[in-house]
Amino acid sequence: MAERQGAVEKVERLGANRMDESWKELQEFYQGKRVLVTGHTGFKGSWMCRLLEKLGAKVSGYSLAPPTDPALFDVAGLEDTMESYTGDVRDFRHLLEVFETVKPEVVFHLAAQPIVRDSYKEPVYTYETNVMGTVYVLECIRRTSTVRSFLNVTTDKVYDNKEWEYGYRECDPLDGYDPYSNSKSCSELVTHSYKKSFFESGQCAISTSRAGNVIGGGDFARDRIIPDCVRAVCAHQEIVVRNPYSIRPYQHVLEPLFVYLLIAMKQWKDPKFEGYYNVGPDDRDCITTGVLVDLFCQAWGEEAGWTDRYDGGPHEANFLKLDCSKLKAIFGWRPRWNVGEAVQKAVEWTKAYLAGEDMGQVMDRQIEEFFRRDGENHV
Repeated sequence: MAERQGAVEKVERLGANRMDESWKELQEFYQGKRVLVTGHTGFKGSWMCRLLEKLGAKVSGYSLAPPTDPALFDVAGLEDTMESYTGDVRDFRHLLEVFETVKPEVVFHLAAQPIVRDSYKEPVYTYETNVMGTVYVLECIRRTSTVRSFLNVTTDKVYDNKEWEYGYRECDPLDGYDPYSNSKSCSELVTHSYKKSFFESGQCAISTSRAGNVIGGGDFARDRIIPDCVRAVCAHQEIVVRNPYSIRPYQHVLEPLFVYLLIAMKQWKDPKFEGYYNVGPDDRDCITTGVLVDLFCQAWGEEAGWTDRYDGGPHEANFLKLDCSKLKAIFGWRPRWNVGEAVQKAVEWTKAYLAGEDMGQVMDRQIEEFFRRDGENHV
C-alpha cells in the first residue's frame, strides 16, 4: 500500500511539473485565498470549485441544491471537499450571513436561471434570480470589507443580437431578446451601476465576463445539446436536433473558467484590468448545432446518429458570435482546445462516468491536460 501511494504521489508531482506558467501564476495567487462561488452546485460552478481546490484556494459555495439528478457536484464528491451553503440568491438575509461567515476575498457570481426555454415558462422567477440575485450579491460585497475582487459571469446572449455575421464587441448595445438573455443584460447593467456608484474608491475591483456556449463532461441539464445527445445514445435512440442550422460559439467549459480566474487575479493586482470581457472560441469553432452533433457522433461511435426535428419552440437566435480581441490583446489569451477536442473531452468524461470511475480524478486529469505546458495551445 505504501509503495502504491508513493507511486501515485510521484505521478502527481510529474504532472505538476508539466503545468504551464499560467497555472503556476494562478496557483501562487489563489493559494490560501478565501473564495466564494455562487451557483457552485451547477455544471460550471462545480468545475470552477474543482479548479479552485486544485489551486489551493479555501473554497465556499452558496447555491440551491444541485439542479439535476444526477449532478456533477454530487458525482465529483464536492460536498465533502468544500464549504457548501444551501440557499437562494433571492434570500438577501441568508446570503449576507454567509458573506459574514466566510469573509471572502474573491467572489465569482455564477448563480442564475440559465435556460432560455425555462425563462419563457417562468419569466418572473428568471428576472428575480438573475437581476435581484445580482443586486443582493453586490450589496453583500458592499457590506463586506474583505472582498477585493468580484466577477459577474453573464452570457454572450446579453447583446442586442441583429444576427449579423461579425462578432459582438464589449462596446455593442446590450438588449437580450428572451427573458433569460434580457435578465442577464440587466445583470450587467446592475453591475455597472454598483461599480460606478459604490466602488470607485478601490475597495473592490469589479468586472463582468460574457461567455459563449460551454460544453464538457458532467452537464446533465435539460435543453442543452450535449446532454441531450448523451441521453439519447444511452437510451439507444436517435438524437433529436431542434434547429441544426443555428450557429453558436461552442467551447469547453474550462476555457471561460480559466479566463474568470485570470480576470479576478489580474484586477486584484491592478484595477486597470477591470472591465467587460467576451470569452469565446475562434471563428472556426463558431459552428452549427448540426456540425456539433456530427462531432459528438464521431467521438461517441457505436452507430450514434441524429435527426432534424424542429419543434416550433419559442424564439432563439439563429446566429451569434463573439469578438474576443479585447481579451486577447489585454491578456495575451487564446483558446486551448478547439471544438472537436472539447467534444472529445465531454465524451471521454461521460464514458468514464458510465464505467464507474472516480469522477473527481477524471476532472483533475482533464484540468491537468488543459494546463499542460507541452500541449499545442498555451497562453
